Amino acid sequence: MTEQLLSIHELTKSIGSIMPVKGISFELKRGGCTALLGPNGAGKTTTLRMLAGLIPPTRGEIRYGSGDGHTDSWRHRIGYLPQYPKFYSWMSGMEYLSFSAKLSGLSGKEALRRSREVIEMVGLQQAAKRRISGYSGGMKQRLGIAQALVHEPELIMLDEPVSALDPIGRREVMDLLDRLRGEVTVLFSTHVLHDAEEICDDMILMVDGEIAEKGALSELRTKYRQPVLSIDVEPGEREVAWLDSLANRPYVQEIELGKRGAKLMVTDMGVARAALIQELADAEIQLLRFEAGTSTLEDMFMKVVGS
Repeated sequence: MTEQLLSIHELTKSIGSIMPVKGISFELKRGGCTALLGPNGAGKTTTLRMLAGLIPPTRGEIRYGSGDGHTDSWRHRIGYLPQYPKFYSWMSGMEYLSFSAKLSGLSGKEALRRSREVIEMVGLQQAAKRRISGYSGGMKQRLGIAQALVHEPELIMLDEPVSALDPIGRREVMDLLDRLRGEVTVLFSTHVLHDAEEICDDMILMVDGEIAEKGALSELRTKYRQPVLSIDVEPGEREVAWLDSLANRPYVQEIELGKRGAKLMVTDMGVARAALIQELADAEIQLLRFEAGTSTLEDMFMKVVGS
Protein backbone atom coordinates (compact mmCIF):
# COMPACT_ATOMS: atom_id res chain seq x y z
CA MET A 1 0.00 0.00 0.00
CA THR A 2 1.36 3.43 -1.01
CA GLU A 3 2.21 5.67 1.93
CA GLN A 4 0.28 8.90 2.30
CA LEU A 5 2.43 12.05 2.25
CA LEU A 6 -0.13 14.83 2.59
CA SER A 7 -3.70 15.00 3.81
CA ILE A 8 -5.89 18.09 3.84
CA HIS A 9 -9.38 18.30 5.30
CA GLU A 10 -11.98 21.03 4.73
CA LEU A 11 -9.30 23.54 3.71
CA THR A 12 -10.87 26.98 3.34
CA LYS A 13 -9.62 30.46 2.55
CA SER A 14 -11.68 33.63 2.88
CA ILE A 15 -10.49 37.08 1.82
CA GLY A 16 -13.13 39.53 2.96
CA SER A 17 -16.37 38.50 1.32
CA ILE A 18 -14.54 36.39 -1.27
CA MET A 19 -13.90 32.69 -0.68
CA PRO A 20 -11.39 31.40 -3.28
CA VAL A 21 -11.13 27.96 -1.61
CA LYS A 22 -14.27 26.38 -0.13
CA GLY A 23 -13.63 23.45 2.18
CA ILE A 24 -11.63 21.09 -0.03
CA SER A 25 -10.24 17.71 1.07
CA PHE A 26 -7.78 15.37 -0.66
CA GLU A 27 -4.65 13.25 -0.12
CA LEU A 28 -1.32 12.89 -1.90
CA LYS A 29 0.56 9.60 -2.21
CA ARG A 30 4.29 9.57 -1.54
CA GLY A 31 6.26 9.48 -4.80
CA GLY A 32 3.21 10.22 -6.93
CA CYS A 33 2.54 12.98 -9.44
CA THR A 34 -0.78 14.78 -9.04
CA ALA A 35 -2.28 17.54 -11.19
CA LEU A 36 -4.35 20.26 -9.59
CA LEU A 37 -6.49 21.01 -12.60
CA GLY A 38 -9.01 23.76 -13.24
CA PRO A 39 -9.78 26.94 -15.16
CA ASN A 40 -8.26 30.28 -14.21
CA GLY A 41 -9.78 31.53 -10.97
CA ALA A 42 -10.61 28.04 -9.68
CA GLY A 43 -8.52 28.49 -6.50
CA LYS A 44 -5.46 26.46 -7.50
CA THR A 45 -2.83 29.09 -6.66
CA THR A 46 -4.45 29.91 -3.30
CA THR A 47 -4.49 26.20 -2.44
CA LEU A 48 -0.79 25.75 -3.28
CA ARG A 49 0.18 28.85 -1.32
CA MET A 50 -1.62 27.51 1.76
CA LEU A 51 0.03 24.12 1.41
CA ALA A 52 3.44 25.79 1.11
CA GLY A 53 2.81 27.80 4.27
CA LEU A 54 2.93 31.14 2.46
CA ILE A 55 -0.58 32.15 3.53
CA PRO A 56 -2.63 30.78 6.45
CA PRO A 57 -5.90 28.96 5.84
CA THR A 58 -9.06 30.47 7.29
CA ARG A 59 -9.97 27.03 8.54
CA GLY A 60 -9.28 23.39 7.82
CA GLU A 61 -6.41 21.01 8.47
CA ILE A 62 -3.15 20.28 6.63
CA ARG A 63 -1.17 17.24 7.75
CA TYR A 64 2.13 16.03 6.32
CA GLY A 65 3.37 12.48 6.79
CA SER A 66 1.61 9.80 8.77
CA GLY A 67 1.85 11.57 12.13
CA ASP A 68 1.12 15.08 13.34
CA GLY A 69 3.25 16.96 10.82
CA HIS A 70 2.01 20.48 10.23
CA THR A 71 3.19 22.97 7.63
CA ASP A 72 5.61 24.83 9.93
CA SER A 73 7.52 21.69 10.89
CA TRP A 74 7.53 20.47 7.27
CA ARG A 75 8.50 23.72 5.58
CA HIS A 76 12.08 22.56 5.00
CA ARG A 77 10.77 19.44 3.24
CA ILE A 78 8.72 21.42 0.72
CA GLY A 79 9.91 22.92 -2.57
CA TYR A 80 7.72 25.56 -4.18
CA LEU A 81 7.78 27.26 -7.59
CA PRO A 82 5.34 30.16 -8.11
CA GLN A 83 3.71 30.79 -11.45
CA TYR A 84 5.92 33.81 -12.10
CA PRO A 85 9.26 33.15 -10.37
CA LYS A 86 11.63 36.05 -9.81
CA PHE A 87 15.40 35.79 -10.22
CA TYR A 88 18.44 37.96 -9.58
CA SER A 89 19.29 38.38 -13.25
CA TRP A 90 22.86 39.52 -12.51
CA MET A 91 23.63 36.18 -10.84
CA SER A 92 24.70 33.06 -12.71
CA GLY A 93 22.53 29.97 -12.48
CA MET A 94 25.01 28.31 -10.12
CA GLU A 95 25.28 31.39 -7.90
CA TYR A 96 21.49 31.60 -7.62
CA LEU A 97 21.13 27.92 -6.69
CA SER A 98 23.92 28.08 -4.12
CA PHE A 99 22.32 31.20 -2.63
CA SER A 100 18.93 29.44 -2.46
CA ALA A 101 20.50 26.36 -0.87
CA LYS A 102 22.14 28.45 1.87
CA LEU A 103 18.82 30.19 2.55
CA SER A 104 17.34 26.71 3.04
CA GLY A 105 19.89 25.96 5.77
CA LEU A 106 22.61 24.07 3.89
CA SER A 107 26.24 24.78 4.73
CA GLY A 108 28.44 26.44 2.10
CA LYS A 109 30.10 23.18 1.09
CA GLU A 110 26.81 21.24 1.03
CA ALA A 111 25.07 24.05 -0.87
CA LEU A 112 27.72 23.93 -3.61
CA ARG A 113 27.57 20.13 -3.86
CA ARG A 114 23.80 20.07 -4.05
CA SER A 115 23.68 22.97 -6.54
CA ARG A 116 25.97 21.06 -8.89
CA GLU A 117 23.72 18.00 -8.60
CA VAL A 118 20.45 19.74 -9.37
CA ILE A 119 21.81 21.98 -12.13
CA GLU A 120 22.89 18.82 -13.93
CA MET A 121 19.55 17.19 -13.12
CA VAL A 122 17.65 19.97 -14.89
CA GLY A 123 20.08 20.06 -17.83
CA LEU A 124 21.62 23.47 -17.23
CA GLN A 125 25.21 22.44 -16.56
CA GLN A 126 26.41 24.07 -19.80
CA ALA A 127 24.80 27.36 -18.73
CA ALA A 128 25.70 27.16 -15.04
CA LYS A 129 28.14 30.11 -15.19
CA ARG A 130 26.03 32.28 -17.48
CA ARG A 131 24.01 35.19 -16.11
CA ILE A 132 20.33 34.41 -15.67
CA SER A 133 19.50 37.49 -17.76
CA GLY A 134 20.66 35.49 -20.78
CA TYR A 135 18.46 32.46 -20.06
CA SER A 136 15.44 31.60 -22.22
CA GLY A 137 11.99 31.16 -20.66
CA GLY A 138 12.36 27.37 -20.54
CA MET A 139 15.81 27.65 -18.96
CA LYS A 140 14.51 30.00 -16.28
CA GLN A 141 11.65 27.63 -15.49
CA ARG A 142 14.07 24.71 -15.20
CA LEU A 143 16.23 26.84 -12.93
CA GLY A 144 13.13 27.54 -10.84
CA ILE A 145 12.49 23.83 -10.50
CA ALA A 146 16.15 23.33 -9.53
CA GLN A 147 15.67 25.98 -6.82
CA ALA A 148 12.65 24.03 -5.55
CA LEU A 149 14.75 20.84 -5.43
CA VAL A 150 18.08 22.10 -4.12
CA HIS A 151 17.34 21.43 -0.43
CA GLU A 152 16.19 17.84 -1.19
CA PRO A 153 12.48 18.25 -0.35
CA GLU A 154 10.05 15.36 -0.17
CA LEU A 155 7.33 17.35 -1.95
CA ILE A 156 7.58 19.94 -4.71
CA MET A 157 4.63 22.13 -5.66
CA LEU A 158 4.65 23.96 -8.98
CA ASP A 159 2.11 26.61 -9.97
CA GLU A 160 1.37 26.53 -13.72
CA PRO A 161 4.98 25.58 -14.56
CA VAL A 162 4.54 25.61 -18.36
CA SER A 163 1.77 28.17 -18.94
CA ALA A 164 4.07 30.98 -20.12
CA LEU A 165 6.46 28.86 -22.19
CA ASP A 166 6.82 28.35 -25.92
CA PRO A 167 6.48 24.75 -27.25
CA ILE A 168 10.20 24.02 -26.86
CA GLY A 169 10.34 25.34 -23.29
CA ARG A 170 7.17 23.48 -22.42
CA ARG A 171 8.62 20.22 -23.74
CA GLU A 172 11.81 20.70 -21.71
CA VAL A 173 9.92 21.26 -18.46
CA MET A 174 7.41 18.44 -19.00
CA ASP A 175 10.26 16.00 -19.71
CA LEU A 176 11.97 17.11 -16.51
CA LEU A 177 8.81 16.62 -14.43
CA ASP A 178 8.39 13.17 -15.95
CA ARG A 179 11.94 12.24 -14.88
CA LEU A 180 11.23 13.43 -11.32
CA ARG A 181 8.30 11.05 -10.87
CA GLY A 182 8.98 8.55 -8.12
CA GLU A 183 12.04 10.41 -6.84
CA VAL A 184 9.99 13.15 -5.22
CA THR A 185 6.26 13.74 -4.75
CA VAL A 186 5.01 16.27 -7.32
CA LEU A 187 1.91 18.45 -7.15
CA PHE A 188 1.48 20.94 -9.97
CA SER A 189 -1.38 23.14 -11.04
CA THR A 190 -2.48 23.59 -14.64
CA HIS A 191 -5.52 24.51 -16.69
CA VAL A 192 -4.37 22.26 -19.56
CA LEU A 193 -5.71 18.72 -19.31
CA HIS A 194 -3.13 17.37 -21.75
CA ASP A 195 -0.34 18.26 -19.32
CA ALA A 196 -2.05 16.28 -16.56
CA GLU A 197 -2.65 13.27 -18.79
CA GLU A 198 0.95 13.25 -19.99
CA ILE A 199 2.77 12.69 -16.70
CA CYS A 200 0.36 12.45 -13.76
CA ASP A 201 -1.01 9.47 -11.86
CA ASP A 202 -3.85 11.36 -10.18
CA MET A 203 -5.95 14.42 -10.83
CA ILE A 204 -7.86 16.91 -8.67
CA LEU A 205 -10.28 19.08 -10.64
CA MET A 206 -11.22 22.38 -9.00
CA VAL A 207 -14.04 24.67 -10.11
CA ASP A 208 -15.00 27.86 -8.23
CA GLY A 209 -12.97 26.93 -5.17
CA GLU A 210 -14.42 23.44 -4.81
CA ILE A 211 -13.31 19.98 -5.89
CA ALA A 212 -15.56 18.86 -8.74
CA GLU A 213 -13.79 15.53 -9.34
CA LYS A 214 -10.69 13.68 -8.19
CA GLY A 215 -9.04 10.28 -8.47
CA ALA A 216 -6.59 8.21 -10.49
CA LEU A 217 -6.54 9.12 -14.16
CA SER A 218 -7.12 5.49 -15.14
CA GLU A 219 -10.21 5.32 -12.92
CA LEU A 220 -11.58 8.61 -14.23
CA ARG A 221 -11.13 7.46 -17.82
CA THR A 222 -13.18 4.35 -17.05
CA LYS A 223 -15.80 6.28 -15.09
CA TYR A 224 -16.44 8.85 -17.81
CA ARG A 225 -15.95 6.67 -20.88
CA GLN A 226 -19.05 6.79 -23.02
CA PRO A 227 -19.83 5.80 -26.65
CA VAL A 228 -19.45 8.78 -29.00
CA LEU A 229 -20.34 9.22 -32.67
CA SER A 230 -18.88 12.12 -34.65
CA ILE A 231 -20.61 13.05 -37.89
CA ASP A 232 -19.63 15.70 -40.47
CA VAL A 233 -21.84 16.50 -43.48
CA GLU A 234 -21.86 18.85 -46.48
CA PRO A 235 -23.24 22.32 -45.61
CA GLY A 236 -26.63 21.95 -47.31
CA GLU A 237 -30.09 22.87 -45.97
CA ARG A 238 -31.22 19.24 -45.89
CA GLU A 239 -28.05 18.19 -44.06
CA VAL A 240 -28.33 20.96 -41.47
CA ALA A 241 -31.99 20.14 -40.81
CA TRP A 242 -31.10 16.47 -40.36
CA LEU A 243 -28.35 17.31 -37.87
CA ASP A 244 -30.77 19.48 -35.89
CA SER A 245 -33.21 16.57 -35.64
CA LEU A 246 -30.70 14.14 -34.10
CA ALA A 247 -31.38 15.29 -30.53
CA ASN A 248 -34.80 13.58 -30.77
CA ARG A 249 -33.40 10.09 -31.28
CA PRO A 250 -34.02 7.79 -28.26
CA TYR A 251 -30.42 6.53 -28.18
CA VAL A 252 -28.89 10.05 -28.07
CA GLN A 253 -28.06 11.20 -24.53
CA GLU A 254 -26.23 14.43 -25.41
CA ILE A 255 -25.46 16.29 -28.58
CA GLU A 256 -22.96 18.99 -29.52
CA LEU A 257 -23.91 20.66 -32.79
CA GLY A 258 -21.40 22.43 -34.99
CA LYS A 259 -21.73 24.24 -38.31
CA ARG A 260 -21.25 21.10 -40.37
CA GLY A 261 -21.38 18.28 -37.89
CA ALA A 262 -22.48 16.82 -34.60
CA LYS A 263 -20.92 14.92 -31.72
CA LEU A 264 -23.35 12.44 -30.17
CA MET A 265 -23.11 10.78 -26.77
CA VAL A 266 -25.15 7.59 -27.23
CA THR A 267 -26.47 4.86 -24.95
CA ASP A 268 -25.74 1.96 -27.33
CA MET A 269 -23.10 2.25 -30.01
CA GLY A 270 -24.38 -0.71 -32.07
CA VAL A 271 -27.96 0.53 -32.20
CA ALA A 272 -26.98 4.14 -32.87
CA ARG A 273 -24.50 3.31 -35.60
CA ALA A 274 -26.87 1.01 -37.48
CA ALA A 275 -29.80 3.42 -37.24
CA LEU A 276 -27.84 6.48 -38.33
CA ILE A 277 -26.16 4.76 -41.26
CA GLN A 278 -29.59 3.68 -42.49
CA GLU A 279 -30.94 7.23 -42.06
CA LEU A 280 -28.00 8.73 -43.94
CA ALA A 281 -28.65 6.41 -46.88
CA ASP A 282 -32.44 6.86 -46.91
CA ALA A 283 -32.27 10.66 -46.66
CA GLU A 284 -29.37 10.88 -49.13
CA ILE A 285 -27.34 12.99 -46.72
CA GLN A 286 -23.98 14.04 -48.17
CA LEU A 287 -21.63 12.54 -45.58
CA LEU A 288 -18.04 13.75 -45.04
CA ARG A 289 -17.10 11.85 -41.88
CA PHE A 290 -18.66 9.18 -39.67
CA GLU A 291 -16.48 8.16 -36.73
CA ALA A 292 -17.21 5.93 -33.73
CA GLY A 293 -15.22 6.24 -30.50
CA THR A 294 -15.45 6.95 -26.81
CA SER A 295 -15.51 10.15 -24.76
CA THR A 296 -12.24 11.48 -23.35
CA LEU A 297 -11.15 13.16 -20.15
CA GLU A 298 -11.28 16.42 -22.06
CA ASP A 299 -15.01 15.83 -22.62
CA MET A 300 -15.38 15.28 -18.89
CA PHE A 301 -13.35 18.40 -18.11
CA MET A 302 -15.40 20.62 -20.43
CA LYS A 303 -18.66 19.19 -19.08
CA VAL A 304 -17.72 19.70 -15.42
CA VAL A 305 -16.19 23.15 -15.93
CA GLY A 306 -19.07 24.30 -18.09
CA SER A 307 -21.83 23.00 -15.80
